[in-house]
Amino acid sequence: MRIIVRKVRNSSKERSQLTLDPTDRRILSVLQRQGRLSNADLSEAVNLSASACHRRVQRLEKDGYITGYVALLNARKLGHPTTVFVEITLQTQADEVLDAFEKAVRRIPEVLECHLMAGTADYILKVVVEDTDDFARIHRQHLARLPGVAQMQSSFALRTVFRTTALPV
Repeated sequence: MRIIVRKVRNSSKERSQLTLDPTDRRILSVLQRQGRLSNADLSEAVNLSASACHRRVQRLEKDGYITGYVALLNARKLGHPTTVFVEITLQTQADEVLDAFEKAVRRIPEVLECHLMAGTADYILKVVVEDTDDFARIHRQHLARLPGVAQMQSSFALRTVFRTTALPV
């Protein structure tokens, strides 16, 4: 007996996700943990020929599954051992205020992440700093000057329990 499953409406995002087979998922899983792996080592790790592996990686890059390759740096060794999460509420959510805020916050090098939120805060920022004095400087020189800010609440991370960049594949 053969069962045929048909989706009536597929978005392009759904269609592209349907094209990932188990081998593609293995490639993504290995690469996100070991981005410097040579194609020969990657092909061996996923049990595929080097040329087939290379073609798949190129397709995964072209289709936007792989968006780049980076080196993950040790913030503590670089003098930024403290992480602060800053919740920001804006005075209004008018498009021009959101745009101005997002443009300005991108220019602060210590802000690693900025997320538009649903809930009590409009944005949450992940900020890395040397210490409380450094955060006070960044707050005074940058965060307090962001456009449209009505309220800010900062929480210092006491310890990072775990950190990963690996997405479930």
